[in-house]
Amino acid sequence: MSMRTQNEKKFGSWDELPGGGRRYRLDVPGRSRWLARYLKEVDADETTLRFWQEIYDDRGRLVEIHEKYPLDEGHRKA
Repeated sequence: MSMRTQNEKKFGSWDELPGGGRRYRLDVPGRSRWLARYLKEVDADETTLRFWQEIYDDRGRLVEIHEKYPLDEGHRKA
């Protein structure tokens, strides 16, 4: 199975980026109506360029970002 097929299956949603890359997106609802959104940007060869998590509150406001790749920068308030 190709990396592109694996990413499509795992994330389910994506946007095409200039130059043939993609930004994959996976939304995971939390127990208290918050939302965790996982995002992965890849180049045309499906090499990961960036991976991060966004946390949204029950009103849909971005409250926290966790950069995970290429360097884990921990959580920061939005």
